[in-house]
Amino acid sequence: MTTQDPGATPLVAVLGGGVMGGTLVAALRQGGWDAERVVVADQDAGRAAALAQEHGVRVADNRDAVASADVVLLAVKPDVVPAVLADIAPVLRAGALVVSVAAGVPLRVYEDALPAGTPVVRVMPNTPALIGKGASGIAPGAAADDAHLALVERMLAATGLVERVAEKHLDAVTALSGSGPAYAFYVIDALAEAGVLLGLPRDLASRLAVATVEGAAAMVAQSGEHPVVLRERVSSPGGTTVAGVAALDAHAVRAGLVAAVRAAADRSRELGAG
Repeated sequence: MTTQDPGATPLVAVLGGGVMGGTLVAALRQGGWDAERVVVADQDAGRAAALAQEHGVRVADNRDAVASADVVLLAVKPDVVPAVLADIAPVLRAGALVVSVAAGVPLRVYEDALPAGTPVVRVMPNTPALIGKGASGIAPGAAADDAHLALVERMLAATGLVERVAEKHLDAVTALSGSGPAYAFYVIDALAEAGVLLGLPRDLASRLAVATVEGAAAMVAQSGEHPVVLRERVSSPGGTTVAGVAALDAHAVRAGLVAAVRAAADRSRELGAG
């Protein structure tokens, strides 16, 4: 970490003002960062200005933002990461922490492009982070220690669940929680469509499907019990739930979800290799 007043909040530069960049800025402000301790840089001046107006943060270009930053958050598209690293490497402060949410870009890319010994942490967030219900995996590079990880956890606290993982597990995190919201949306849509097929008005079917999935997830989270145990409690012998679960098994829904996660992990590895 850079030398600074131990009681001071680190100055954070957020490079990229898109959806995830904006989410990170909001999370920092909600997590107690003063506006003057956050600076945003984006090639789209209008987008950066909108974030500055909404959150009161400062705006600068990449180099100016990085030059005084204790932490640099990269929220840019994966294909521009090498160019951004080449641009900021000469002005990065010694010991500054670099945190990236760019999907699929391995730690070695950052560590090869930045000054030797630069601490780097990769983050794999998901879209529910936008509403504080996200699930993120964070993986440290060779020079990142527990203090760096704790700082990243603090910065992401307002986005939802944050779990430490080894980088080798990030493809699995990407496939499960990164892509997982799409699977949940798929299930919600299917449940609502089934309700419509059975005669329910579409808006009612949608509300019931959303509330059902939301409530089931909350029960698992709050009870701490295995989903199978909770499922069995509503599966009376010869009842409606047993009949429905049997139909799911007959159509290999469980196997399909497992296959989806595996396919996403394979694709994540391919993107990382590229």
